[in-house]
Amino acid sequence: MSWRILCVAGARPNFMKIAPLLRAFGRDPRFDARLVHTGQHYDDKLSKVFFDELAIPRPDIELEVGSGTHAQQTAEIMKRFEPVIEKEQPHGVLVVGDVNSTIGCAIVAAKVFRNEAFTYRGQPRRRPLVIHVEAGLRSFDGDMPEEINRMLTDSISDLLFVSEPAGMTNLAREGVGPDRAIMVGNVMIDTLLAARDRAMQSTVLDTLGLKDGSYGLVTLHRPSNVDDPDMLHSLVGVLDGLGLPLVFPVHPRTRKRIADAGLVLDPTRWQLVDPLGYIDFLRLQASARVVLTDSGGVQEETTVLGVPCITLRENTERPVTVDQGTNQLVGTSRDAIIAAFHKIDAVRAAARVPDQWDGKSADRIVAALASTLG
Repeated sequence: MSWRILCVAGARPNFMKIAPLLRAFGRDPRFDARLVHTGQHYDDKLSKVFFDELAIPRPDIELEVGSGTHAQQTAEIMKRFEPVIEKEQPHGVLVVGDVNSTIGCAIVAAKVFRNEAFTYRGQPRRRPLVIHVEAGLRSFDGDMPEEINRMLTDSISDLLFVSEPAGMTNLAREGVGPDRAIMVGNVMIDTLLAARDRAMQSTVLDTLGLKDGSYGLVTLHRPSNVDDPDMLHSLVGVLDGLGLPLVFPVHPRTRKRIADAGLVLDPTRWQLVDPLGYIDFLRLQASARVVLTDSGGVQEETTVLGVPCITLRENTERPVTVDQGTNQLVGTSRDAIIAAFHKIDAVRAAARVPDQWDGKSADRIVAALASTLG
C-alpha cells in the first residue's frame, strides 16, 4: 500500500515550494503524491511559466477558482476542494505557505473523513492528516491577511514543518510540541540551489541592458505599501533618489495602483517590466547591487544569494534573514531606507546562510512523514 498525499499549490510563491516536494515524493515508492492547483493565480506569467521552468508536472486536479475577495476566493477553494478529497481519499493533505489556498484546503481536510481508517502513530484514524510546510512563521501583524492564514493553518495542522528557529519558538509558545513541529529547513531554497546554475545562464541582463552590480531590483505588492496613493508616492520618491538604476517587475495589482495614483516613473532611472519567470528573476536578484522589497520569499532568496536586501515593511515573519542573512528591516521612512542603503556593503560581508538551508529540506520532510506514518 502507498500513502496518498494531495499537495496543494495555488499562488506564485507556492510553486517554488511544491516543486522539490513533488520530486522527493516521486523518489519514494511508499507515496502516491498528487498535485492540486487551486488556480488562485491563473495568469500565465504568475503560474504556467513556473510549471514550465521548474519542471512541475501537470496538475492532477485543477480547481480553477480564479480571483475574488479574500472571503470569496477562500470559500470557492473550500467548495471545490471538498469533492476532491471525497473522491481521492488521501491519507494527508499537504499545504505550503500562507495564501488563501493554504487555509482553505487545510480547513476542508480537517473536517472530512475517509471511507476507511488508516494507522497513524499506532492508532486508527479516518481524517486525512493536515501537513503544513513553512509553519510557525509570524509577523505579529494582525492586519496582514497572510498572518491570519498562517495562524489558523498551524492551529489545525497535525504535522508542522518549520523553516527557521523562530518558527519553532513561535509554535512552542502557542502550545505546539515537538511531536507535531519539526525543523526541516527551507524548501524554497531547495528550488533556488537546484536552479542557480541555470539562472546564471539567463540572458535577462542583456535583454534589459544591465550589468552585474549596477542596479537595484524593486518588488512592491503589499496593500500597506501600494493601496494608499500617498504612501506609494512617498515610497517611490525615496527609491528614486537613491541614485542607481532601478528594475521593477510589476505585479498586475501594483501596476493598477500606480496608474490609479497618477504616478509616472522616469524611464531614465526606472525599468518597469512584466512579472518574470523564476529563472530570469533569480538572475536579476543574484546580480543586483541591492534588492528593495516587501516580499517574504525575496528576503530568503537574497540571504542565500548573498545579495543585500532592504525590506520595506515594519515587520517580518522571517527574522533569520535579519539575524544571519543580508536583510535589513527598515519600514518605509526616508531616513531609514537611505541609512540602510549606505550599509549594504557591510551587510553583504557579514552574511551567513541559515542552518538546514542546504537544498535537502524536501527530502527531510518526506522522510519525517514516512517515519510518522510508518
